[in-house]
Amino acid sequence: MNRNQEPDPDSNIDRGVMMREYYARRAAEYETIYDRLERQGDLGLIQRKLSGSFHARRVLDIACGTGYWIPYYGGTAREVVGVDVNQPVLEVARGKGLLHTRFECADCYALPSSLGQFDAAFAGFWWSHIPKSELRAFIEALHERLNSGAHVVFLDNLYVEGSSTPILEVDTAGNSWQERTLADGTRHRVLKNFPRYDELMRCLSSRARSSHWWRLNYYWWFEYVLN
Repeated sequence: MNRNQEPDPDSNIDRGVMMREYYARRAAEYETIYDRLERQGDLGLIQRKLSGSFHARRVLDIACGTGYWIPYYGGTAREVVGVDVNQPVLEVARGKGLLHTRFECADCYALPSSLGQFDAAFAGFWWSHIPKSELRAFIEALHERLNSGAHVVFLDNLYVEGSSTPILEVDTAGNSWQERTLADGTRHRVLKNFPRYDELMRCLSSRARSSHWWRLNYYWWFEYVLN
């Protein structure tokens, strides 16, 4: 959504429309964010750690976007199903010809039963775009698609002063917002939260066991095994 189309910051409908429009427009330049030189050390560590995370498992990749992370873990997975609400990014992902991987257009807050059950899930840079009021609904929807003992990995940004896009404002629900400019010159108001470890644990409550929080310079990694 352009800057002159200000939404109601407390409207879940407006938030969803904004984020879909932003990522649809961003599809062609989606992966350029990973080119930043100062972040290559962190990214290399994450890529190596991912390589053995889902061996022989059926993996649900939440808000998969262009499928950027799948090559780093998909080679050892039994199957990967990537879901996203945006067709433009899925078209990019499908064009990569990734083995034993398929992509479905689906709402991450209402994952259809037709996807089947999974024994692993991955979400890269999705948690930060979930409104605080919708976190529990998302977690419940995700866990409905997972078997007991499923291995779950969330990966997202830390806020780093001088490197991260500045926070434009914080709304009445506690969500933080950034303004981003795409290559076509359009400006977009983007929901981007930066949770702490204790916030993650509060959302997962008693469902998580064997959890691990890993803080890098620019990113955080949180993994757990589902009860």
